[in-house]
Amino acid sequence: MLIAAYNEEASIFNTLKYVAEQDYRGKIHIFVINNHSTDQTDSEVNRAKEALNLNITLFHEPEPGKFHALNKGLKYVTTPYVITLDADTILHPSAVHYLVSRIKSSSPSNVCAVAGSMLVRNSRETIWTRLQEWDYFLGIASIKRLQGLYQGTLVAQGAFSLYKTECVRQVKGWPDAIGEDIVLTWRLLQNKWKVYFEPLAVAFTDAPVTLKHLAKQRSRWARGMIEGLKEIKPWNQPQLFTKYLTGINLMMPYLDFVYTFCWIPGLILAFFGIYWIVGPTTLFVLPLTFMSYGLLYLYQKKMYLSSFISG
Repeated sequence: MLIAAYNEEASIFNTLKYVAEQDYRGKIHIFVINNHSTDQTDSEVNRAKEALNLNITLFHEPEPGKFHALNKGLKYVTTPYVITLDADTILHPSAVHYLVSRIKSSSPSNVCAVAGSMLVRNSRETIWTRLQEWDYFLGIASIKRLQGLYQGTLVAQGAFSLYKTECVRQVKGWPDAIGEDIVLTWRLLQNKWKVYFEPLAVAFTDAPVTLKHLAKQRSRWARGMIEGLKEIKPWNQPQLFTKYLTGINLMMPYLDFVYTFCWIPGLILAFFGIYWIVGPTTLFVLPLTFMSYGLLYLYQKKMYLSSFISG
């Protein structure tokens, strides 16, 4: 397990505590790569090593950048599988078990990675974290579930995913990119490997608590997608489904522009009786939206609750 850490004094012990509580029966060797921290990250890692009886190796990477830290740890990995985990992310007790089981017992040999399921931990802090709770629980999870059905999950996110070590090495590790996990996943897909999604391998992360931080996060995600599109064009993807999925991303800047500068102003004008863009018939879409998201919510809730109870 690789954990890149930059000034994670406040969270790293708790993250490691949840790793120690995993019900996975195999051995877990944790590499914490301190990426030029200026706080007491080292002390907290050493405290966790002693207090939690974990097999931890602490490395130091002076070159700033998460990809530098992950690649430093990758050099020393000797196991066939490697998991990446963010230093501020906590795991459900069965998360590692579900990831490993998925790739070992339920996947063909050409599956190179399995993405875990990310949920929001601090969902009650602000209105922005509450909105993101629904986004993660319904939007992101449902998209990954659809992609996973076709073994074409587009992002094995660095926050919590499992990879075949040799596959990562064959594509030269994590790239120098803002969205290093996006570009890495697309490189794996380009090599005719498949990427799965395991909805029961649940990890909890802290979402941005302010609109400013949320905008910065989504900007990084968008820039990561653009980096992936620049390096690997959709028509160069070997699988038809991934050609289609990555090709849709080419439309995103256009859709964002239309939504921001056309639809939102049209909605405002509609309140004043000017129906040039948005009219009363738009309301007919709402019942369909509520119905589809309601069904998805009930399905997700049933699946996750049964997983948590059994775990």
